[in-house]
Amino acid sequence: MIIRQIEQNDAENLLVLVKQIEMESDYMLFGPAERNITLNQQMTLIESVLQARNSTILVAEEGKMLVGYLMAIGGKAKRNRHSAYIVIGILQSERGKGIGTGLFKTLEKWAATREILRLELTVVVENKSAIALYKKVGFEIEGLKKHSLLIDDTFFDEYYMGKSLVN
Repeated sequence: MIIRQIEQNDAENLLVLVKQIEMESDYMLFGPAERNITLNQQMTLIESVLQARNSTILVAEEGKMLVGYLMAIGGKAKRNRHSAYIVIGILQSERGKGIGTGLFKTLEKWAATREILRLELTVVVENKSAIALYKKVGFEIEGLKKHSLLIDDTFFDEYYMGKSLVN
């Protein structure tokens, strides 16, 4: 498995990957077939992320196929430019194989070169496997968003989780 920064020519494969993960997962922000993004929009997103000093998209590649991704979107204001919000997705068939850990380790190496000092994310309280991964790589629960998501007419709470990279 190779973990690397996204390239422009990955746009179509990333679009397919994200949509597949959203079909497989009960807890992603967008539900199955809800995301309406064109290939041109995806290419524009990748280009803007690659140009931003404090944002990146990492992909996990297995035999020329993308099997996971991690997006880190850096703060836009001077006061939060040192932090990045994380979105991660891994194909269901590839979970539990160390891909998530590898993505986070690669992210931390990247962050050290970009003056990113804080990582943050949200996760549905019931998503125990994701929470276990985040805790394993050093994230801590910092708060609770009550009734954060409405999925199939049921409210779900989310944890705010964060990790300081300041030694």
